[in-house]
Amino acid sequence: MKQLILAIAIAAIGGQAAAADAKNIIFFLGDGMGPTVITAARIHGYKEEGLLKFERLERVARLKTYSHDAQTTDSAPSMGSYMTGVKINNEVISMWDSKPSAPKKDANGNWGIDTCAAGNGKAVPTILELAKAHGKSVGAVTTTEATHATPASTYAHHCHRNSGFAIAVQAVPGGAGYNPALGDGLDVLMGGGAAHFTPFDKAANPKGRPDGRDLLGEMAAHGYAVARSRSEMLAAKPGRKFVGLYGDGHLEYELDRTATPPRGEGAKQPSLSEMTSKAIELLALNPKGFFLMVEGGKIDHGLHGSNVKRAVVDLLAFDDAIQTAIDRMQERDPGLRNTLIVITADHDHTLAFNGTAKRGSPVLDIVRGADGSPARDADGHTYTTLVFANGPNRKLERADISSEEALADDYQQETSIRRSGETHGGGDVKLYAVGAGSAVFKGTMENTRVFDLMKAAYGF
Repeated sequence: MKQLILAIAIAAIGGQAAAADAKNIIFFLGDGMGPTVITAARIHGYKEEGLLKFERLERVARLKTYSHDAQTTDSAPSMGSYMTGVKINNEVISMWDSKPSAPKKDANGNWGIDTCAAGNGKAVPTILELAKAHGKSVGAVTTTEATHATPASTYAHHCHRNSGFAIAVQAVPGGAGYNPALGDGLDVLMGGGAAHFTPFDKAANPKGRPDGRDLLGEMAAHGYAVARSRSEMLAAKPGRKFVGLYGDGHLEYELDRTATPPRGEGAKQPSLSEMTSKAIELLALNPKGFFLMVEGGKIDHGLHGSNVKRAVVDLLAFDDAIQTAIDRMQERDPGLRNTLIVITADHDHTLAFNGTAKRGSPVLDIVRGADGSPARDADGHTYTTLVFANGPNRKLERADISSEEALADDYQQETSIRRSGETHGGGDVKLYAVGAGSAVFKGTMENTRVFDLMKAAYGF
């Protein structure tokens, strides 16, 4: 009954929304969140008959993801397509006609020397920059480094996604390399990657900036509140610009952040739901509205490692953050009459749903038949429901897999082609939408079309 009531309420929201322009847009990006990992997360969290929270939204579309130069995109051009409305080359951050030029290692052994030559491509305005130019507040939140491909594509322009030091300076008002299209600056920036914003120190910050700049200090001097932990984020008061970087690199997987005790740096890191809620609190004071991008970036990292368990746990946390945003905006904007929420992915992965497992089986387990006995391959060995087309776990000769192995936190699903890391897949991805202007998100579309529809929802 509760699920039915929720579905009816959401359907009513979607039905009311199409006639209104959006004052606010929240764009959710599940990095690597292809259709198969959505199914796996749904079963892992809610069993076969359940639904993820965002799957209850009535506006659904299918998106083509190829980049300007490749059938299978990487995160940079795909996110750039959503943000700018143009197809971009792989590895490039929100630049048209730019050829990727990877950075070189600096004297400290980090990829810190920028090789992007002047004239290599043209910066294309992003939806975040357009929102800022129209007086709205803007922000980006991620579980990856704040300079990673997805968040960078909202506020920066560069010929290579791995130039983290050169990307970071574009977010710092008044400093050399600042992106002037941001006006007085991002209003909220949250994630990891503090090393790209702080000076190199051999002992304390070995991944830090080779130029010695303290970008967090520069941002503080321009009125930003700076947080380095969950407690500092929660204590931040509305009324100031805010940057929160909760780790030197990417943030922890949700499985590790919530472990008892937390593994890695997880104890000081907020959840994606908490970051989303705080960002809305800080941005929603602007009477002209806001644009917020929220990325669940660790879904992708788990899949690249052929570790589905961490990927689906992060996807469930991403789903929770979406519900948090809907709830927080409903408090401010009942019926989401002035708020558009869009949820999608940048690309697929090579994950495959395999065999004919008995209904009710754990989706991470080995395949079991109707009588509960393990299914076996042509050589007599057990195998898991989920496998990858490529990745690191390819043995020269297969052996039995036990349920204990398959359900372990660190288990890497088997792959057909051996690679050091699993690759993206070139398949289509799904899009879900709710709120003001959401009725136009339907059918099979180019990923660039999402930019056009968000821009139209704003009335720009």
